[in-house]
Amino acid sequence: MTASRIDIFTDGACSGNPGPGGWGAILRAGHHEKEISGGEKATTNNRMEMMAAIRALESLKGPSAVTIHTDSRYLLDGATKWLARWKANGWKTADKKPVKNDDLWRALELSLERHDVTWRWVKGHSDHVENARADALARAAIP
Repeated sequence: MTASRIDIFTDGACSGNPGPGGWGAILRAGHHEKEISGGEKATTNNRMEMMAAIRALESLKGPSAVTIHTDSRYLLDGATKWLARWKANGWKTADKKPVKNDDLWRALELSLERHDVTWRWVKGHSDHVENARADALARAAIP
């Protein structure tokens, strides 16, 4: 049984795509909040979206019931629709090509294993307070 309920709000940003990028996440458990962020000199927006979720999940101290709020369809659909199929197909897409970002998909899969995760899509840049904060964290983390 999971010990706590956590809301995680994530976003990624890239200056150029590819280019320098950043990720940001807000973790909320009840009245407690924590903000985390990071960046890379050479990356893509999709990789930064994924890093936000991975690092947020990795930062949790124990198994939790987690809701991840993201504006990235790539992250949400990858985690909920494509990941199991890619793994079953030896990390190949339906048209037998290598899965892009498979290193991060594998890391995400490991991060997801110890938590009960629900995914929620939010429309980006639409006055969603936490999404705007996560975006600001990601942009501030671009090296």
